[in-house]
Amino acid sequence: MFPIRDHNPSGSTPYVTWALIALNVGIFLSYWPLFSDERALTLFFRDWAMIPAQVTARGELSGLVTSMFLHAGVLHLGGNMLFLWIFGDNLEDRMGHVPFLGFYLASGVVAGLAQVMGAPGSMVPTVGASGAIAGVMGGYLLLFPRARVDILIIIIFFVRIITIPAALVLVIWFAFQVIAGLGADPDMGGVAYWAHAGGFVAGVILALPVFLRLGGPRFWALHDGVPPNPETRYRFRRTRVPRVRRRR
Repeated sequence: MFPIRDHNPSGSTPYVTWALIALNVGIFLSYWPLFSDERALTLFFRDWAMIPAQVTARGELSGLVTSMFLHAGVLHLGGNMLFLWIFGDNLEDRMGHVPFLGFYLASGVVAGLAQVMGAPGSMVPTVGASGAIAGVMGGYLLLFPRARVDILIIIIFFVRIITIPAALVLVIWFAFQVIAGLGADPDMGGVAYWAHAGGFVAGVILALPVFLRLGGPRFWALHDGVPPNPETRYRFRRTRVPRVRRRR
C-alpha cells in the first residue's frame, strides 16, 4: 500500500522540488556503474554515506548532508522521489522556494542525527533522501491534514486505487516507523526507521512557524485542512484490454 498522487495542485511552479528530484537522479546515475563492483560501491558509501559510529567517535558530520543524495538502488530512489513529488510541491508553495530548500536540508540533517542516536555505534552506512522527505511529509500533515491522497493497494492479484485523507496515510506511516524501529536491530542494516521517524517529527516542528504565520487553526478552518487551490479530479476509465475468461 503506497500513495501514488494527491488531489492538490500547487499554486506555483515547484522549482526546488523538481531540482531536488533531478539532482538525486543525476547523482545516482553518476555512480550507477559501481553497483557492478561491490567493493568499489562499499568504499564509495564509506566515504560519502552517513555512518553513525564515525559521527559519534570522530565527529564526521559531512555525511549527514551527502547521504541525503545517495540511494542504494533503483527502487529506493524511485520510492523516495515519488513521495517527494507527491508532497513536496504543496509545501514549497506555502513556504517559498528558498525556505523550503532550507526546511528540506534541515529535516534531513535532523533525521540523520536521529539515526545516530538510535544506533550510535553502528558501522552500517546510511543513505537516502527518505529522512528529508519524511520531514516534508510531517510538514504536509501539519498544513494539509484533510488533503486527499490516492493509494494503490496490491494484495497478491487484488489491485485497487482508493482515495483517503492524507492524515490517515501519514499517521499510519509514522506509527509503522516507530514500531518497526523498536523491533529492529540497527547493526544489521536495512531500513533506517529512526531516521524516518526523526525526520517526520522535525518536519512538523520546522513547519510550525509557517503554520502559525498562515493563521494556525484558522488556516485549517478557512481552507478545511486542504491546500487553497481547486482540487484535482481524476477520471477512471475502463481499460480497452479485453477480459479473458477462464475456460472450464
